[in-house]
Amino acid sequence: MSNILTVLIFFPLVAGLFGFLVSQKSIRVYGIAVAAAEFLLSLWLWFSFDMKNAGMQFVEKINIIPEFGISYYLGVDGISLFLVVMTTFMTLIGIIGLSIKKDIKNMIITLLFLEVAMVGVFVALDVILFYIFWEFSLVPMLYIIGAWGGEKRLYAAIKFFIYTFAGSLVMLVGILYLAHLYQSTTGEWSFALTDWYKLQMDLDVQKWLFWAFFLGFAIKVPMFPFHTWLPYAHGQAPTVGSVILAAVLLKMGTYGFVRFSLPLFPDASVSAILPIAILAIIMIIYTAMVAFAQKDIKQVIAYSSISHMGVIVLGTFAMNVEGIAGSIFLMLSHGIVSGALFLLVGVIYDRKHTKLMDEFGGLAKVMPTYATIFGIMTMASVGLPLTIGFIGEYLSLAGFYKVSPIMTILAGTSIILGAVYMLAVLKKTFFGPITKEENKSLKDLNAKELTALVPLVAIVVWLGVYPKPVLAPIDTSTKALVELMHQKAQTKEAKATILVSKTKEAK
Repeated sequence: MSNILTVLIFFPLVAGLFGFLVSQKSIRVYGIAVAAAEFLLSLWLWFSFDMKNAGMQFVEKINIIPEFGISYYLGVDGISLFLVVMTTFMTLIGIIGLSIKKDIKNMIITLLFLEVAMVGVFVALDVILFYIFWEFSLVPMLYIIGAWGGEKRLYAAIKFFIYTFAGSLVMLVGILYLAHLYQSTTGEWSFALTDWYKLQMDLDVQKWLFWAFFLGFAIKVPMFPFHTWLPYAHGQAPTVGSVILAAVLLKMGTYGFVRFSLPLFPDASVSAILPIAILAIIMIIYTAMVAFAQKDIKQVIAYSSISHMGVIVLGTFAMNVEGIAGSIFLMLSHGIVSGALFLLVGVIYDRKHTKLMDEFGGLAKVMPTYATIFGIMTMASVGLPLTIGFIGEYLSLAGFYKVSPIMTILAGTSIILGAVYMLAVLKKTFFGPITKEENKSLKDLNAKELTALVPLVAIVVWLGVYPKPVLAPIDTSTKALVELMHQKAQTKEAKATILVSKTKEAK
């Protein structure tokens, strides 16, 4: 177990390189086997994880450039553990549900390379290493959209790359300045995040650095007004691209807020609550209304994704255990539910080569299993109790209610608006008469599609009914994070806003 994080990162890379030697005929089976092995490794990580330990576990550290404090430094806690598990799981589901026929070998190898970067982002504790994985994730997704996307795939791919790369460059300036600040304060160079957590900064310096990191993370989320690249990316990406983008890549931004922004700049984070909350509420309400206006099912889910990410951002900046733990759980639930919905859209697109709601109607009569699973995922998307979507959304809003009841009420409209546009999709697509003659012959889900979708349904129900196995370790590490933020906070306002749990575990 001492090197399991290294294995999790580089196993898909090695397997992807060997994939070039595998025949086109056998590549799907090979890809599924590799992704399944990676997922089992992540489960082993989970089962070996000490749920009562709030700190970093399975730590690996090797000095690479000791003169500048750059090292190969890995570790996981309750905050990052399940993001790693979700990454490996959704990659497996994406490869199982893969429906493309064009150049499938290169697609599977690209997905394995992308998995390397995604896992690396969640386990890297050296900031330079984190940044390398963060940037590397752009290349496979750029290729997936540009090579296998729709008619406007090049425009969507380039827009995705330019937006996210530009934000990353600003973040890099902040990273280098922080390293310089650490060196000038301690006399030693270090890019270890755990060392940076000990650094005390003036409020003005915190604010400049906070907004430098904020830009990189906000574009990735994506927050309003940087969100315009996402509908294009989803609209043009192949189904598996949309699944991975929604399930994992967007979470890298909100994870960055939790792992970097809050503990490094607690005073600046508190001072930024109001503007960020306003942006999050605009995300929630505006994109929900735009989702309702869409005629393309995939675009409805794309804008819905932005709206739900707004709730995650709001919970993250609640500055208390309930809000932050809720936002982390909501990252997981959004990843599962949005990934499933994009898979479901891909199923119907494969049959009719259209995603327009007007082309359907009455599908529940000819595709009852498909309609049932779509209905379950719709209920999870709108946060129905006893589904995975309810837990994180409730905790995020409950946490932010301690900061601003009025803003929380405005944000709570996400539940109502989500129900409006998602139930509209259900009504137009699955109920009423079958208006198109060709729809009467549509086939229900096949074995491959059921293999990809049934596990997602099981997770939606299981963690909706009994979230403790996931929520408990998240809560433990979140308490330690909030405690660190409270200790580092310098202003009275920050001390009063960052609410430390009074339980024994927090102490």
